[in-house]
Amino acid sequence: MPQMKPKRRQLLAAGPAALLPSALLPSALLRPRPARAATDWPTRPVRVVMGYPPGGPTDFPARLLQPSLQAVWGQPLVIENRPGANGMIANEAVAKSAPDGHTLLMGAATLTANVALYPNQPVDPLRDLAPVVLIYSSPTVLFTTPQQPFPDVAAVVAAAREAPGRLTYSTSGNGSGGNFAGALFARAAGIELTHVAYRGTAPALQDVIAGRVPLTFSTLAGSIALLRDGKLRPLAIAGPDRFPDLLPGVPTLPELGYDTGDCGPWYGLLAPAGTPPAIVAKVAEDVSEALRQPEIRARFGEQGGHIVAEGPEPFAERIRHEVPRWVAAVRATGLRSE
Repeated sequence: MPQMKPKRRQLLAAGPAALLPSALLPSALLRPRPARAATDWPTRPVRVVMGYPPGGPTDFPARLLQPSLQAVWGQPLVIENRPGANGMIANEAVAKSAPDGHTLLMGAATLTANVALYPNQPVDPLRDLAPVVLIYSSPTVLFTTPQQPFPDVAAVVAAAREAPGRLTYSTSGNGSGGNFAGALFARAAGIELTHVAYRGTAPALQDVIAGRVPLTFSTLAGSIALLRDGKLRPLAIAGPDRFPDLLPGVPTLPELGYDTGDCGPWYGLLAPAGTPPAIVAKVAEDVSEALRQPEIRARFGEQGGHIVAEGPEPFAERIRHEVPRWVAAVRATGLRSE
């Protein structure tokens, strides 16, 4: 059958560019058009999954940003807490989700620590997930309670030396910043501490307040309410910097001679690998815009959080940098998955 020539009306409807050979087209017209995915997205509710229970430092940013993002996206933002296995249950659920931007992970620094601690874990943070935006970080702090006989770090070290292994500390889980802080502190001090892992910050703090565990390494963001209520006593920060506004007079462990490095965790959004870059960029841009709102910035500061607002590339670079650091820490301390 002979091919039919396009009608003049069809050519004119296509615009003047349709009448030109490709060699004469402007370069802008020859570029592939961006996928419509970003402009069409989201077409249904967006799920944010996290591997920790409500009320903790991983949960906090999702709930704080929820109203702003719902307004921008025109869709509900559904927060789904799936605690367990140091976040790996949630990590795997998101990694296996459709890469269409409708399922996101509110991840934490345990993503990189897990690689060092669990060599056979099912999710590689750079192979199976796409970093979107690092939202904030918060220092890890060594806390006790006013009822415990520890006015300072020296008293903790002395008690641990008197009874090796009997002094316990709680954390939000294996491979958490608190877990690494405790192990690195014990190594630097030449003492033996026993780690008690919980499924999240809130339960780890509950047993400290109840007197069942005398010490905890916890994020400031996860502990700030109890600190303000006078139920926690901060002893030292497991990182290089003091926080004079929220922790006046509290020293860092490195300045006391205990080199823990920086064990303060970060929290950010990641998507399944293969999510269109246009969607990743839009989520990062919308979250960063929300983080510029004065009331949101104030809330993060009040909660002991430091806003980072790091986009996809620097976020991915941070993850690449952290994995070997935690591998070295595991080797140095003999830290094991428990």
